[in-house]
Order: sequence, then C-alpha cells, then structure tokens
Amino acid sequence: MVKYLTTVTAVGEQVSELKEANILIIFNEDAPKELAEISVLHTKEELNAEVRPGDILRIDECDYVILDVGDEVNKNLALLGHCCLKFDNNTGLLPGDVRVDGEIPDIKVGSRIKIYDKERI
Repeated sequence: MVKYLTTVTAVGEQVSELKEANILIIFNEDAPKELAEISVLHTKEELNAEVRPGDILRIDECDYVILDVGDEVNKNLALLGHCCLKFDNNTGLLPGDVRVDGEIPDIKVGSRIKIYDKERI
C-alpha cells in the first residue's frame, strides 16, 4: 500500500550542507522562503496511511527501511508535507524525524519520494 507519493519540485540552496550531516528536510512546495532554502520541496499530496517503522522509503530507485518514526511525523506530513529524513542510525530522534540507515541518494527536481508498506506494494 502506498502511503505517500510525491514529486520533487525544487532543491534548496543549502540542502547539500545538510546532506553532509546525513539529513534531508522535505516540505510541500509552498514552504516559507527561509525553510525552502534548506529543504527539498515537493508537490502537495495526501498522506494515505500512517508511516510506521518497517515501511519502505523510496527515493527514485533507492529503497530504505524506516527504522524509527517520531511522534509528530504523520501530523506534519499530512498538514505540511514535512519531515526530517535522517540517514544515520546513530543520531537522536526528534518528534518530526524519520530515521533510515543508508547513503543519501542524489535528489533533484523530478525525483519521486514514496513511502509504502512493504507487505502491500
């Protein structure tokens, strides 16, 4: 089951700096300018079901198992298309964080971000 599916519309100027810290911040494309500079912006989409540990995050053709989901992630995704993707299993988990383990892929305008339940693709 696809829980969230969106397309990247812009990549903020400061995203590369956060990538060095294994972090990607995503927001709907109507994010304020100061947040847009540090974020991967994407089309507004609906959250079809709650994101949970064990789900799969796919960015283009790269898959990551979701290890942890902060308490505010589902609310933030539904309202703002926002969460902080942490590609590091050694950092603390904040309420708006989704933790996966692996290398951050190249992300560009047109990239697809998908979250799905691995049992029901």
